[in-house]
Amino acid sequence: KADSLFRKLETSVALAQVVSQLAGWEQFGGARLAQDQFWGKPPNAPPLVFHRDSPYFMFEPSDVVTVWIALDDMDPELGPLEYVVGSHKWGDGRIGSANQFFQADTKSLLWSAAEREGIDPTSLEFVSMGNKLKAGGLSIHHGKIWHGSAKNSSKTKPRRGLGLHFVPANV
Repeated sequence: KADSLFRKLETSVALAQVVSQLAGWEQFGGARLAQDQFWGKPPNAPPLVFHRDSPYFMFEPSDVVTVWIALDDMDPELGPLEYVVGSHKWGDGRIGSANQFFQADTKSLLWSAAEREGIDPTSLEFVSMGNKLKAGGLSIHHGKIWHGSAKNSSKTKPRRGLGLHFVPANV
């Protein structure tokens, strides 16, 4: 919030309106920014554990929508964000969160969640933001969608982005 351009982006009424419309929060008075983060993944950084964002927010209602704004082109070698298609519709059978976001076994929580839903983990479909998200672009995801990312295998380029977590305005 010390940078006026970032502050202008993070407090953008237009962005909050888009989030509110996508999440169906108009009846709750719109969307409110709950948290902002800078995500930096330097060259050779390890992968990010597959997780959901919702368990990290103890709000009532528990809805969360994350806006991920790329500050670099999301080349595949940078370990771009990956989503598990349809996983936002899964139940809450897998309770808990990652104890450590950077560890070797990046999918153990995901496999457990899929199995608790009666889904064969080998049938999961992944969508990568690699080559889809350019610097200045954004992706918006439901707080219950499973997501993570591979290692940044670049020797010289970081992967940087802003994470904006929105909640319904009535929280």
